[in-house]
Amino acid sequence: MTSPGSNPVPATGPTDPQATPPARPGPAAPLTASPPYPGPLAPALPRPPSLIERRWPGPPGAARPLVLAALTAAAVVGASTLTVVRPGLGWLAAALAAVAALVTAGVVSSGTPSPATAATALPDAEGAPGRAATDRPDAPKAPGPTAATRPDATGAPGRVAQAAWATATVALVGVGTVRAAGWLFALCLLGAVVTGTLAVTGGRSPLGMLLAATLPPAATVRALPWAARGLRSRRTAGSGIEVGRVVSSLAISAGLLVLFGLLFSSADAVFADLVTGLLPDISPPGMIGWVFRLALIGGGLLGAAYLVSRPPDLEGLRAEPGRPAHRLEWTIPLVLLDALFAVFVLVQLTVLFGGSGHVLRTAGLTYAEYARGGFWQLLAVTGLTLLVIAIAARRAPKASRADRLLVRVLLGTLTALSLVIVASALYRMQVYADAYGATRLRLLVATTELWLGLLFVLVGVAVVRLRAEWLPRLVIGTAVLALLGLALVNPDRLIAERNVDRHLDTGRLDVSYLSGLSADAVPALDRLPEPMRTCALREIAFELPRDGFWATNLGRERARPVLDQVRTTGSTTGCLGLNRW
Repeated sequence: MTSPGSNPVPATGPTDPQATPPARPGPAAPLTASPPYPGPLAPALPRPPSLIERRWPGPPGAARPLVLAALTAAAVVGASTLTVVRPGLGWLAAALAAVAALVTAGVVSSGTPSPATAATALPDAEGAPGRAATDRPDAPKAPGPTAATRPDATGAPGRVAQAAWATATVALVGVGTVRAAGWLFALCLLGAVVTGTLAVTGGRSPLGMLLAATLPPAATVRALPWAARGLRSRRTAGSGIEVGRVVSSLAISAGLLVLFGLLFSSADAVFADLVTGLLPDISPPGMIGWVFRLALIGGGLLGAAYLVSRPPDLEGLRAEPGRPAHRLEWTIPLVLLDALFAVFVLVQLTVLFGGSGHVLRTAGLTYAEYARGGFWQLLAVTGLTLLVIAIAARRAPKASRADRLLVRVLLGTLTALSLVIVASALYRMQVYADAYGATRLRLLVATTELWLGLLFVLVGVAVVRLRAEWLPRLVIGTAVLALLGLALVNPDRLIAERNVDRHLDTGRLDVSYLSGLSADAVPALDRLPEPMRTCALREIAFELPRDGFWATNLGRERARPVLDQVRTTGSTTGCLGLNRW
Protein backbone atom coordinates (compact mmCIF):
# COMPACT_ATOMS: atom_id res chain seq x y z
CA MET A 1 0.00 0.00 0.00
CA THR A 2 1.02 3.52 -0.55
CA SER A 3 0.21 6.46 1.43
CA PRO A 4 -1.77 9.20 -0.17
CA GLY A 5 0.40 11.54 -2.11
CA SER A 6 3.37 9.14 -2.34
CA ASN A 7 4.76 7.96 -5.69
CA PRO A 8 3.80 4.40 -6.59
CA VAL A 9 6.65 1.91 -6.69
CA PRO A 10 6.54 -0.68 -9.43
CA ALA A 11 6.14 -4.20 -8.28
CA THR A 12 9.14 -6.51 -8.53
CA GLY A 13 9.01 -10.16 -9.41
CA PRO A 14 11.28 -12.94 -10.55
CA THR A 15 13.87 -12.02 -13.06
CA ASP A 16 13.07 -13.05 -16.65
CA PRO A 17 16.01 -14.95 -18.13
CA GLN A 18 15.12 -13.62 -21.62
CA ALA A 19 15.05 -10.04 -20.48
CA THR A 20 17.52 -7.70 -22.08
CA PRO A 21 20.37 -6.84 -19.76
CA PRO A 22 20.73 -3.22 -18.88
CA ALA A 23 22.90 -1.28 -21.27
CA ARG A 24 26.36 -0.37 -20.15
CA PRO A 25 27.02 3.28 -19.77
CA GLY A 26 28.92 4.73 -22.69
CA PRO A 27 29.69 8.08 -24.21
CA ALA A 28 26.65 10.33 -24.47
CA ALA A 29 25.22 10.87 -27.97
CA PRO A 30 25.47 14.42 -29.24
CA LEU A 31 22.32 16.45 -28.81
CA THR A 32 20.61 17.58 -32.05
CA ALA A 33 17.73 20.03 -32.35
CA SER A 34 14.61 18.29 -33.62
CA PRO A 35 12.49 20.17 -36.16
CA PRO A 36 9.45 21.83 -34.65
CA TYR A 37 6.15 20.11 -35.14
CA PRO A 38 4.47 21.84 -38.04
CA GLY A 39 0.98 21.28 -36.78
CA PRO A 40 -2.03 20.79 -39.06
CA LEU A 41 -1.61 22.03 -42.64
CA ALA A 42 -3.42 25.30 -43.35
CA PRO A 43 -5.88 25.19 -46.26
CA ALA A 44 -4.58 26.75 -49.49
CA LEU A 45 -5.89 30.23 -50.16
CA PRO A 46 -8.06 30.50 -53.27
CA ARG A 47 -6.44 32.15 -56.25
CA PRO A 48 -7.73 35.68 -56.69
CA PRO A 49 -9.63 36.13 -59.95
CA SER A 50 -7.73 37.72 -62.79
CA LEU A 51 -8.72 40.97 -64.45
CA ILE A 52 -10.35 39.09 -67.33
CA GLU A 53 -12.29 36.82 -64.96
CA ARG A 54 -13.56 39.82 -63.03
CA ARG A 55 -14.33 42.03 -66.00
CA TRP A 56 -15.39 39.41 -68.51
CA PRO A 57 -16.49 36.09 -66.95
CA GLY A 58 -18.47 35.11 -70.03
CA PRO A 59 -21.93 33.54 -70.22
CA PRO A 60 -22.62 30.71 -67.79
CA GLY A 61 -23.22 27.16 -68.90
CA ALA A 62 -23.53 26.21 -72.54
CA ALA A 63 -24.85 27.95 -75.61
CA ARG A 64 -28.56 27.55 -76.09
CA PRO A 65 -29.66 25.50 -79.13
CA LEU A 66 -31.86 28.32 -80.38
CA VAL A 67 -28.87 30.67 -80.36
CA LEU A 68 -26.71 28.21 -82.28
CA ALA A 69 -29.48 27.67 -84.84
CA ALA A 70 -29.91 31.44 -85.35
CA LEU A 71 -26.16 31.95 -85.75
CA THR A 72 -25.93 29.10 -88.25
CA ALA A 73 -28.78 30.51 -90.32
CA ALA A 74 -27.22 34.00 -90.32
CA ALA A 75 -23.83 32.58 -91.35
CA VAL A 76 -25.42 30.66 -94.23
CA VAL A 77 -27.23 33.80 -95.39
CA GLY A 78 -24.03 35.84 -95.22
CA ALA A 79 -21.96 33.24 -97.07
CA SER A 80 -24.63 32.97 -99.79
CA THR A 81 -25.25 36.69 -100.30
CA LEU A 82 -21.69 38.08 -100.09
CA THR A 83 -20.68 36.68 -103.45
CA VAL A 84 -18.83 39.82 -104.59
CA VAL A 85 -16.66 42.43 -102.92
CA ARG A 86 -18.23 45.42 -104.66
CA PRO A 87 -21.16 47.26 -103.06
CA GLY A 88 -24.48 45.51 -103.43
CA LEU A 89 -27.68 44.28 -101.83
CA GLY A 90 -26.00 41.20 -100.38
CA TRP A 91 -24.15 43.25 -97.77
CA LEU A 92 -27.39 44.65 -96.40
CA ALA A 93 -29.03 41.21 -96.34
CA ALA A 94 -26.07 39.76 -94.45
CA ALA A 95 -26.08 42.63 -91.95
CA LEU A 96 -29.81 42.25 -91.27
CA ALA A 97 -29.43 38.49 -90.78
CA ALA A 98 -26.53 39.04 -88.36
CA VAL A 99 -28.49 41.60 -86.34
CA ALA A 100 -31.49 39.26 -86.13
CA ALA A 101 -29.26 36.40 -84.89
CA LEU A 102 -27.56 38.57 -82.27
CA VAL A 103 -30.89 39.96 -81.08
CA THR A 104 -32.03 36.36 -80.64
CA ALA A 105 -28.89 35.60 -78.62
CA GLY A 106 -29.46 38.64 -76.43
CA VAL A 107 -33.12 37.82 -75.78
CA VAL A 108 -32.40 34.17 -75.01
CA SER A 109 -29.48 35.00 -72.71
CA SER A 110 -31.58 37.50 -70.78
CA GLY A 111 -33.73 34.59 -69.57
CA THR A 112 -30.79 32.38 -68.59
CA PRO A 113 -30.25 32.29 -64.81
CA SER A 114 -26.84 33.13 -63.50
CA PRO A 115 -24.78 30.47 -61.64
CA ALA A 116 -25.51 32.08 -58.29
CA THR A 117 -29.23 32.04 -58.94
CA ALA A 118 -29.14 28.44 -60.16
CA ALA A 119 -27.15 27.32 -57.12
CA THR A 120 -29.67 28.79 -54.69
CA ALA A 121 -32.73 27.43 -56.52
CA LEU A 122 -35.05 25.51 -54.19
CA PRO A 123 -38.05 23.32 -54.93
CA ASP A 124 -41.41 24.88 -54.39
CA ALA A 125 -44.13 23.52 -52.17
CA GLU A 126 -45.06 20.78 -54.65
CA GLY A 127 -41.43 19.68 -55.01
CA ALA A 128 -40.95 21.10 -58.50
CA PRO A 129 -37.65 22.82 -59.06
CA GLY A 130 -37.50 26.26 -60.43
CA ARG A 131 -37.60 29.26 -58.10
CA ALA A 132 -34.56 30.78 -56.52
CA ALA A 133 -34.24 30.85 -52.77
CA THR A 134 -34.57 34.59 -52.65
CA ASP A 135 -37.89 34.36 -54.52
CA ARG A 136 -39.49 32.04 -52.00
CA PRO A 137 -41.97 33.70 -49.66
CA ASP A 138 -40.43 31.97 -46.65
CA ALA A 139 -36.83 32.57 -47.66
CA PRO A 140 -34.77 34.84 -45.41
CA LYS A 141 -34.06 38.21 -46.86
CA ALA A 142 -30.50 39.39 -47.16
CA PRO A 143 -29.71 42.39 -45.01
CA GLY A 144 -29.06 45.69 -46.64
CA PRO A 145 -30.63 47.44 -49.56
CA THR A 146 -31.54 45.48 -52.64
CA ALA A 147 -29.48 46.43 -55.70
CA ALA A 148 -31.56 47.39 -58.68
CA THR A 149 -30.60 45.65 -61.85
CA ARG A 150 -29.81 48.07 -64.67
CA PRO A 151 -29.01 47.25 -68.29
CA ASP A 152 -25.50 48.64 -67.83
CA ALA A 153 -24.87 47.18 -64.38
CA THR A 154 -22.37 44.66 -65.80
CA GLY A 155 -20.85 46.96 -68.35
CA ALA A 156 -23.38 46.26 -71.10
CA PRO A 157 -24.57 49.30 -72.97
CA GLY A 158 -28.07 50.46 -72.31
CA ARG A 159 -30.73 49.20 -74.65
CA VAL A 160 -31.10 52.58 -76.30
CA ALA A 161 -27.36 52.92 -76.94
CA GLN A 162 -27.12 49.32 -78.11
CA ALA A 163 -30.00 49.81 -80.55
CA ALA A 164 -28.46 53.08 -81.77
CA TRP A 165 -25.07 51.49 -82.52
CA ALA A 166 -26.76 48.52 -84.23
CA THR A 167 -28.90 50.85 -86.35
CA ALA A 168 -25.81 52.85 -87.32
CA THR A 169 -24.08 49.61 -88.34
CA VAL A 170 -26.94 48.55 -90.61
CA ALA A 171 -27.17 52.07 -92.09
CA LEU A 172 -23.45 52.16 -92.89
CA VAL A 173 -23.54 48.73 -94.53
CA GLY A 174 -26.70 49.70 -96.38
CA VAL A 175 -24.80 52.48 -98.18
CA GLY A 176 -23.51 49.78 -100.52
CA THR A 177 -27.03 49.19 -101.77
CA VAL A 178 -27.56 52.74 -103.04
CA ARG A 179 -24.05 54.06 -103.81
CA ALA A 180 -21.62 52.54 -106.33
CA ALA A 181 -18.47 54.37 -105.12
CA GLY A 182 -16.14 51.70 -103.78
CA TRP A 183 -13.99 54.10 -101.74
CA LEU A 184 -17.07 55.44 -99.94
CA PHE A 185 -18.31 51.94 -99.19
CA ALA A 186 -14.91 50.95 -97.80
CA LEU A 187 -15.03 53.89 -95.37
CA CYS A 188 -18.57 52.91 -94.37
CA LEU A 189 -17.48 49.32 -93.71
CA LEU A 190 -14.69 50.55 -91.44
CA GLY A 191 -17.20 52.66 -89.56
CA ALA A 192 -19.58 49.69 -89.35
CA VAL A 193 -16.84 47.61 -87.71
CA VAL A 194 -16.44 50.27 -85.00
CA THR A 195 -20.16 50.72 -84.36
CA GLY A 196 -20.80 46.99 -84.45
CA THR A 197 -18.07 46.42 -81.87
CA LEU A 198 -19.59 49.04 -79.58
CA ALA A 199 -23.03 47.48 -80.04
CA VAL A 200 -21.91 44.09 -78.69
CA THR A 201 -19.27 45.14 -76.15
CA GLY A 202 -20.25 48.51 -74.73
CA GLY A 203 -17.61 50.85 -73.43
CA ARG A 204 -18.14 54.54 -72.87
CA SER A 205 -14.82 55.88 -71.66
CA PRO A 206 -11.88 56.28 -74.07
CA LEU A 207 -10.00 53.42 -72.39
CA GLY A 208 -13.10 51.21 -72.45
CA MET A 209 -13.62 51.88 -76.16
CA LEU A 210 -10.01 51.06 -76.97
CA LEU A 211 -10.22 47.82 -75.02
CA ALA A 212 -13.52 46.95 -76.70
CA ALA A 213 -11.75 46.97 -80.07
CA THR A 214 -9.55 44.05 -78.95
CA LEU A 215 -12.35 41.84 -77.61
CA PRO A 216 -14.03 40.38 -80.73
CA PRO A 217 -11.06 38.17 -81.78
CA ALA A 218 -10.66 36.91 -78.21
CA ALA A 219 -14.41 36.35 -77.96
CA THR A 220 -14.36 34.04 -80.98
CA VAL A 221 -11.69 31.86 -79.33
CA ARG A 222 -13.45 31.82 -75.95
CA ALA A 223 -16.79 31.04 -77.58
CA LEU A 224 -15.62 27.74 -79.11
CA PRO A 225 -15.91 25.69 -75.85
CA TRP A 226 -19.19 27.48 -75.09
CA ALA A 227 -20.62 26.41 -78.44
CA ALA A 228 -19.18 22.88 -78.10
CA ARG A 229 -20.93 22.44 -74.75
CA GLY A 230 -24.14 23.60 -76.38
CA LEU A 231 -23.79 21.02 -79.16
CA ARG A 232 -23.13 18.21 -76.67
CA SER A 233 -25.94 19.28 -74.40
CA ARG A 234 -29.26 17.48 -74.67
CA ARG A 235 -31.08 20.50 -73.34
CA THR A 236 -34.06 21.32 -75.48
CA ALA A 237 -34.62 24.49 -77.37
CA GLY A 238 -37.29 26.98 -76.47
CA SER A 239 -39.99 24.92 -78.21
CA GLY A 240 -39.04 21.67 -76.44
CA ILE A 241 -37.26 20.11 -79.44
CA GLU A 242 -33.80 18.66 -78.89
CA VAL A 243 -30.80 19.91 -80.81
CA GLY A 244 -30.50 16.80 -82.95
CA ARG A 245 -34.08 17.08 -84.10
CA VAL A 246 -33.60 20.74 -84.98
CA VAL A 247 -30.57 19.86 -87.11
CA SER A 248 -32.46 17.03 -88.78
CA SER A 249 -35.38 19.32 -89.56
CA LEU A 250 -33.08 21.90 -91.13
CA ALA A 251 -31.35 19.24 -93.23
CA ILE A 252 -34.68 17.85 -94.48
CA SER A 253 -35.87 21.37 -95.31
CA ALA A 254 -32.72 22.11 -97.29
CA GLY A 255 -33.02 18.84 -99.20
CA LEU A 256 -36.65 19.49 -100.12
CA LEU A 257 -35.88 23.04 -101.28
CA VAL A 258 -33.01 21.86 -103.45
CA LEU A 259 -35.05 19.03 -104.98
CA PHE A 260 -38.12 21.06 -105.87
CA GLY A 261 -36.05 24.11 -106.79
CA LEU A 262 -34.14 22.11 -109.40
CA LEU A 263 -37.37 20.72 -110.81
CA PHE A 264 -38.96 24.16 -111.09
CA SER A 265 -35.78 25.60 -112.61
CA SER A 266 -35.78 22.98 -115.35
CA ALA A 267 -39.45 23.70 -116.05
CA ASP A 268 -39.26 27.52 -116.39
CA ALA A 269 -36.39 29.64 -117.70
CA VAL A 270 -37.43 32.81 -115.85
CA PHE A 271 -37.58 30.96 -112.57
CA ALA A 272 -34.21 29.40 -113.37
CA ASP A 273 -32.65 32.84 -113.79
CA LEU A 274 -34.12 33.94 -110.46
CA VAL A 275 -32.79 30.87 -108.67
CA THR A 276 -29.39 31.26 -110.29
CA GLY A 277 -29.17 34.81 -108.96
CA LEU A 278 -30.26 33.83 -105.45
CA LEU A 279 -28.12 30.73 -104.96
CA PRO A 280 -24.31 30.76 -104.74
CA ASP A 281 -22.04 29.24 -107.33
CA ILE A 282 -21.99 25.43 -106.93
CA SER A 283 -18.79 24.85 -108.92
CA PRO A 284 -15.80 23.52 -106.94
CA PRO A 285 -14.05 26.94 -106.70
CA GLY A 286 -17.39 28.53 -105.79
CA MET A 287 -18.05 25.98 -103.05
CA ILE A 288 -14.56 26.46 -101.61
CA GLY A 289 -15.18 30.18 -101.41
CA TRP A 290 -18.61 29.58 -99.87
CA VAL A 291 -17.17 27.34 -97.15
CA PHE A 292 -14.45 29.88 -96.42
CA ARG A 293 -17.02 32.68 -96.09
CA LEU A 294 -19.21 30.46 -93.93
CA ALA A 295 -16.36 29.76 -91.50
CA LEU A 296 -15.27 33.40 -91.39
CA ILE A 297 -18.75 34.83 -90.87
CA GLY A 298 -19.77 32.04 -88.49
CA GLY A 299 -16.72 32.62 -86.30
CA GLY A 300 -17.38 36.34 -86.13
CA LEU A 301 -21.03 35.85 -85.28
CA LEU A 302 -20.18 33.26 -82.63
CA GLY A 303 -17.82 35.68 -80.91
CA ALA A 304 -20.40 38.47 -81.13
CA ALA A 305 -23.07 36.22 -79.60
CA TYR A 306 -20.67 35.33 -76.79
CA LEU A 307 -20.24 39.04 -76.07
CA VAL A 308 -23.96 39.79 -76.32
CA SER A 309 -24.86 36.93 -73.98
CA ARG A 310 -22.77 38.46 -71.21
CA PRO A 311 -20.94 41.66 -72.14
CA PRO A 312 -17.73 42.62 -70.37
CA ASP A 313 -17.67 45.21 -67.61
CA LEU A 314 -15.96 48.21 -69.17
CA GLU A 315 -17.56 50.92 -67.06
CA GLY A 316 -14.81 51.27 -64.47
CA LEU A 317 -11.95 51.36 -66.97
CA ARG A 318 -10.72 54.90 -66.78
CA ALA A 319 -7.25 56.32 -66.70
CA GLU A 320 -5.97 57.29 -63.28
CA PRO A 321 -6.18 61.03 -62.71
CA GLY A 322 -2.74 62.59 -62.86
CA ARG A 323 -1.26 65.12 -60.49
CA PRO A 324 -2.81 68.53 -61.19
CA ALA A 325 -0.32 70.97 -62.61
CA HIS A 326 0.51 74.23 -60.92
CA ARG A 327 -1.51 77.14 -62.16
CA LEU A 328 1.46 78.78 -63.85
CA GLU A 329 2.53 75.53 -65.53
CA TRP A 330 -0.49 75.46 -67.81
CA THR A 331 -1.61 79.10 -67.73
CA ILE A 332 1.49 80.58 -69.38
CA PRO A 333 1.50 78.22 -72.43
CA LEU A 334 -2.23 78.66 -72.98
CA VAL A 335 -2.11 82.45 -72.70
CA LEU A 336 0.68 82.59 -75.28
CA LEU A 337 -1.14 80.14 -77.54
CA ASP A 338 -4.34 82.17 -77.29
CA ALA A 339 -2.42 85.29 -78.26
CA LEU A 340 -0.85 83.55 -81.28
CA PHE A 341 -4.24 82.27 -82.40
CA ALA A 342 -5.75 85.73 -82.02
CA VAL A 343 -3.06 87.29 -84.24
CA PHE A 344 -3.57 84.63 -86.90
CA VAL A 345 -7.34 85.11 -86.81
CA LEU A 346 -6.89 88.87 -87.32
CA VAL A 347 -4.72 88.15 -90.37
CA GLN A 348 -7.37 85.78 -91.73
CA LEU A 349 -10.04 88.44 -91.34
CA THR A 350 -7.83 90.92 -93.19
CA VAL A 351 -7.33 88.46 -96.05
CA LEU A 352 -11.04 87.64 -96.11
CA PHE A 353 -12.08 91.27 -96.47
CA GLY A 354 -9.08 92.27 -98.61
CA GLY A 355 -9.62 89.52 -101.17
CA SER A 356 -7.23 88.34 -103.86
CA GLY A 357 -5.79 91.82 -104.47
CA HIS A 358 -4.49 92.06 -100.92
CA VAL A 359 -2.92 88.59 -101.15
CA LEU A 360 -1.28 89.36 -104.50
CA ARG A 361 0.21 92.61 -103.20
CA THR A 362 1.34 91.16 -99.86
CA ALA A 363 2.46 87.59 -100.59
CA GLY A 364 3.00 87.71 -104.34
CA LEU A 365 0.66 84.75 -104.87
CA THR A 366 -2.67 84.25 -106.57
CA TYR A 367 -5.55 83.61 -104.23
CA ALA A 368 -5.85 79.98 -105.39
CA GLU A 369 -2.14 79.36 -104.73
CA TYR A 370 -2.52 81.02 -101.36
CA ALA A 371 -5.46 78.76 -100.50
CA ARG A 372 -3.72 75.60 -101.69
CA GLY A 373 -0.56 76.35 -99.73
CA GLY A 374 -2.28 76.81 -96.36
CA PHE A 375 -5.14 74.37 -96.13
CA TRP A 376 -3.16 71.33 -95.06
CA GLN A 377 -1.27 73.28 -92.42
CA LEU A 378 -4.54 74.56 -90.97
CA LEU A 379 -5.90 71.03 -90.92
CA ALA A 380 -2.87 69.95 -88.85
CA VAL A 381 -3.37 72.94 -86.54
CA THR A 382 -6.97 71.89 -85.98
CA GLY A 383 -6.04 68.37 -84.93
CA LEU A 384 -3.17 69.49 -82.68
CA THR A 385 -5.39 72.05 -80.98
CA LEU A 386 -7.83 69.32 -79.95
CA LEU A 387 -4.91 67.43 -78.41
CA VAL A 388 -3.72 70.52 -76.52
CA ILE A 389 -7.22 71.17 -75.15
CA ALA A 390 -7.56 67.55 -74.00
CA ILE A 391 -4.22 67.60 -72.15
CA ALA A 392 -4.85 71.00 -70.58
CA ALA A 393 -8.34 70.03 -69.42
CA ARG A 394 -6.91 66.93 -67.78
CA ARG A 395 -3.93 68.55 -66.04
CA ALA A 396 -5.43 71.89 -65.05
CA PRO A 397 -6.48 72.17 -61.38
CA LYS A 398 -10.18 72.69 -60.72
CA ALA A 399 -10.31 72.72 -56.93
CA SER A 400 -11.19 76.40 -56.44
CA ARG A 401 -13.65 78.65 -58.18
CA ALA A 402 -10.79 80.75 -59.57
CA ASP A 403 -9.20 77.66 -61.12
CA ARG A 404 -12.45 76.64 -62.78
CA LEU A 405 -13.03 80.15 -64.11
CA LEU A 406 -9.50 80.27 -65.53
CA VAL A 407 -10.01 76.92 -67.28
CA ARG A 408 -13.26 78.09 -68.84
CA VAL A 409 -11.78 81.40 -70.03
CA LEU A 410 -8.51 80.14 -71.51
CA LEU A 411 -9.80 76.90 -73.05
CA GLY A 412 -13.01 78.57 -74.19
CA THR A 413 -11.02 81.30 -75.95
CA LEU A 414 -8.83 78.73 -77.66
CA THR A 415 -11.90 76.78 -78.78
CA ALA A 416 -13.60 79.86 -80.19
CA LEU A 417 -10.47 80.94 -82.09
CA SER A 418 -10.11 77.39 -83.42
CA LEU A 419 -13.59 77.59 -84.90
CA VAL A 420 -12.50 80.67 -86.86
CA ILE A 421 -9.47 78.74 -88.13
CA VAL A 422 -11.74 75.87 -89.20
CA ALA A 423 -13.90 78.34 -91.11
CA SER A 424 -10.77 79.78 -92.76
CA ALA A 425 -9.61 76.30 -93.80
CA LEU A 426 -13.00 75.50 -95.31
CA TYR A 427 -13.01 78.78 -97.22
CA ARG A 428 -9.54 78.05 -98.56
CA MET A 429 -10.71 74.62 -99.74
CA GLN A 430 -13.67 76.22 -101.48
CA VAL A 431 -11.40 78.61 -103.36
CA TYR A 432 -8.97 75.78 -104.08
CA ALA A 433 -11.72 73.58 -105.58
CA ASP A 434 -13.08 76.44 -107.68
CA ALA A 435 -9.64 77.08 -109.15
CA TYR A 436 -8.40 73.51 -109.67
CA GLY A 437 -11.57 71.41 -109.65
CA ALA A 438 -13.22 69.11 -107.11
CA THR A 439 -11.71 65.71 -106.31
CA ARG A 440 -12.47 62.90 -103.93
CA LEU A 441 -9.57 63.79 -101.67
CA ARG A 442 -10.56 67.45 -101.48
CA LEU A 443 -14.17 66.59 -100.71
CA LEU A 444 -13.16 64.04 -98.08
CA VAL A 445 -10.78 66.45 -96.36
CA ALA A 446 -13.40 69.21 -96.39
CA THR A 447 -15.85 66.80 -94.76
CA THR A 448 -13.22 65.96 -92.14
CA GLU A 449 -12.74 69.67 -91.45
CA LEU A 450 -16.49 70.12 -91.00
CA TRP A 451 -16.48 67.21 -88.56
CA LEU A 452 -13.61 68.76 -86.62
CA GLY A 453 -15.54 72.02 -86.45
CA LEU A 454 -18.47 70.15 -84.92
CA LEU A 455 -16.06 68.57 -82.44
CA PHE A 456 -14.88 72.03 -81.40
CA VAL A 457 -18.48 72.99 -80.68
CA LEU A 458 -18.87 69.89 -78.49
CA VAL A 459 -15.54 70.62 -76.79
CA GLY A 460 -16.75 74.14 -76.07
CA VAL A 461 -19.83 72.72 -74.33
CA ALA A 462 -17.62 70.35 -72.32
CA VAL A 463 -15.33 73.24 -71.31
CA VAL A 464 -18.25 75.30 -70.07
CA ARG A 465 -19.67 72.38 -68.10
CA LEU A 466 -16.23 71.03 -67.05
CA ARG A 467 -17.62 67.55 -67.67
CA ALA A 468 -16.83 65.40 -70.70
CA GLU A 469 -17.94 61.82 -69.90
CA TRP A 470 -20.34 61.96 -72.84
CA LEU A 471 -17.79 63.33 -75.31
CA PRO A 472 -16.07 60.08 -76.48
CA ARG A 473 -19.37 58.53 -77.59
CA LEU A 474 -20.39 61.70 -79.42
CA VAL A 475 -17.03 61.80 -81.20
CA ILE A 476 -17.78 58.42 -82.80
CA GLY A 477 -21.44 59.27 -83.26
CA THR A 478 -20.68 62.49 -85.14
CA ALA A 479 -18.13 60.65 -87.30
CA VAL A 480 -20.84 58.15 -88.26
CA LEU A 481 -23.21 61.01 -89.08
CA ALA A 482 -20.50 62.63 -91.22
CA LEU A 483 -20.06 59.39 -93.21
CA LEU A 484 -23.80 58.98 -93.67
CA GLY A 485 -24.10 62.62 -94.69
CA LEU A 486 -21.33 62.17 -97.23
CA ALA A 487 -23.18 59.15 -98.65
CA LEU A 488 -26.41 61.14 -98.72
CA VAL A 489 -24.96 63.90 -100.93
CA ASN A 490 -23.63 61.26 -103.38
CA PRO A 491 -19.96 62.37 -103.48
CA ASP A 492 -18.97 61.10 -106.93
CA ARG A 493 -21.98 62.77 -108.52
CA LEU A 494 -21.30 65.98 -106.58
CA ILE A 495 -17.68 65.99 -107.80
CA ALA A 496 -18.80 65.45 -111.38
CA GLU A 497 -21.39 68.21 -111.18
CA ARG A 498 -18.86 70.69 -109.79
CA ASN A 499 -16.39 69.90 -112.56
CA VAL A 500 -19.03 70.01 -115.28
CA ASP A 501 -20.24 73.40 -114.06
CA ARG A 502 -16.65 74.62 -113.94
CA HIS A 503 -16.13 73.43 -117.53
CA LEU A 504 -19.26 75.21 -118.76
CA ASP A 505 -18.04 78.42 -117.11
CA THR A 506 -14.30 78.32 -117.82
CA GLY A 507 -13.81 75.64 -120.49
CA ARG A 508 -11.35 73.72 -118.27
CA LEU A 509 -11.89 70.03 -117.55
CA ASP A 510 -9.87 67.00 -116.48
CA VAL A 511 -11.53 64.26 -118.54
CA SER A 512 -9.10 61.53 -117.45
CA TYR A 513 -9.94 62.09 -113.78
CA LEU A 514 -13.69 62.15 -114.36
CA SER A 515 -13.53 58.88 -116.31
CA GLY A 516 -12.22 57.21 -113.14
CA LEU A 517 -15.30 58.02 -111.07
CA SER A 518 -17.96 55.44 -110.27
CA ALA A 519 -21.33 54.92 -111.90
CA ASP A 520 -22.82 57.42 -109.44
CA ALA A 521 -21.32 60.23 -111.55
CA VAL A 522 -22.97 59.18 -114.82
CA PRO A 523 -26.05 61.47 -114.59
CA ALA A 524 -23.78 64.51 -114.17
CA LEU A 525 -21.27 63.46 -116.85
CA ASP A 526 -24.13 62.92 -119.28
CA ARG A 527 -24.49 66.73 -119.43
CA LEU A 528 -21.09 67.20 -121.09
CA PRO A 529 -20.95 68.08 -124.80
CA GLU A 530 -19.50 65.61 -127.26
CA PRO A 531 -16.87 64.28 -127.60
CA MET A 532 -16.10 64.91 -123.92
CA ARG A 533 -19.25 63.08 -122.84
CA THR A 534 -18.27 59.86 -124.56
CA CYS A 535 -14.64 60.13 -123.51
CA ALA A 536 -15.64 60.57 -119.84
CA LEU A 537 -18.20 57.76 -119.86
CA ARG A 538 -16.45 55.07 -121.91
CA GLU A 539 -14.09 53.92 -119.13
CA ILE A 540 -16.99 53.70 -116.68
CA ALA A 541 -19.03 51.78 -119.26
CA PHE A 542 -16.29 49.23 -119.95
CA GLU A 543 -15.73 48.59 -116.23
CA LEU A 544 -19.43 48.28 -115.33
CA PRO A 545 -20.03 44.67 -114.20
CA ARG A 546 -23.07 42.52 -114.80
CA ASP A 547 -24.76 42.29 -111.42
CA GLY A 548 -26.62 39.31 -110.07
CA PHE A 549 -29.45 39.63 -107.59
CA TRP A 550 -27.26 39.98 -104.49
CA ALA A 551 -24.94 42.43 -106.27
CA THR A 552 -27.81 44.78 -107.15
CA ASN A 553 -26.84 48.42 -106.65
CA LEU A 554 -29.10 51.43 -107.21
CA GLY A 555 -26.34 53.67 -108.55
CA ARG A 556 -25.20 51.13 -111.14
CA GLU A 557 -28.77 50.32 -112.19
CA ARG A 558 -29.55 53.99 -112.81
CA ALA A 559 -26.40 54.45 -114.89
CA ARG A 560 -26.75 51.23 -116.90
CA PRO A 561 -29.03 52.57 -119.73
CA VAL A 562 -26.68 55.48 -120.46
CA LEU A 563 -23.57 53.33 -120.24
CA ASP A 564 -25.04 50.61 -122.46
CA GLN A 565 -25.67 53.23 -125.11
CA VAL A 566 -22.12 54.55 -124.83
CA ARG A 567 -20.71 51.03 -125.04
CA THR A 568 -22.57 50.30 -128.27
CA THR A 569 -22.55 53.64 -130.12
CA GLY A 570 -19.83 55.73 -128.53
CA SER A 571 -16.62 56.46 -130.43
CA THR A 572 -13.27 57.01 -128.75
CA THR A 573 -11.89 59.04 -131.64
CA GLY A 574 -10.56 62.39 -130.55
CA CYS A 575 -10.32 61.66 -126.82
CA LEU A 576 -6.60 62.31 -126.66
CA GLY A 577 -5.63 65.79 -125.65
CA LEU A 578 -9.02 66.78 -124.26
CA ASN A 579 -7.73 67.58 -120.76
CA ARG A 580 -8.00 71.32 -120.31
CA TRP A 581 -6.81 72.72 -117.02
